[in-house]
Amino acid sequence: MPGIAKHPSACAQADDAEPNASVADFVGAKAALLCDGAILTYLRDDHDGLPWRNLWDLPGGGREGDESPEACLLREVHEEFGLVLPADRLIWRRVWPSMTDPARLSVFFAGRITLREIATIRFGDEGQYWRMMPIAVFLAHSMAVPEMQRRAAIAVADVT
Repeated sequence: MPGIAKHPSACAQADDAEPNASVADFVGAKAALLCDGAILTYLRDDHDGLPWRNLWDLPGGGREGDESPEACLLREVHEEFGLVLPADRLIWRRVWPSMTDPARLSVFFAGRITLREIATIRFGDEGQYWRMMPIAVFLAHSMAVPEMQRRAAIAVADVT
């Protein structure tokens, strides 16, 4: 869907979001990956002690080494879903306090995936299963990670 990216200064921002913040010390990255009115989600594992266990979540995870936010997210998407996406698919980015360590930063992206890519998903070993969920359903779901719903809503409003 060409023409959907907006200039960062035109993007809606939450009070705690920093669109152009330096992210040298970020802990991880997540993304709202969109296709035809749906968002790529997965149901988190139900292990004792796991944060947000058994809730619907979005792709992404923790940083490894000195990778960039984009590299972190794209590696996680590959590990979790078997998808190899080019960085130019990430059309929107915001920096927020980390959900696990609010003294540090995390990066949230929005991007596009294709029906062809969805057909090639090979779910990894984290989570119970994945689903392309209608965006409105994810945003209102009682069993989704609330902060991911909030961040996705801001991103989706800006790119659609």
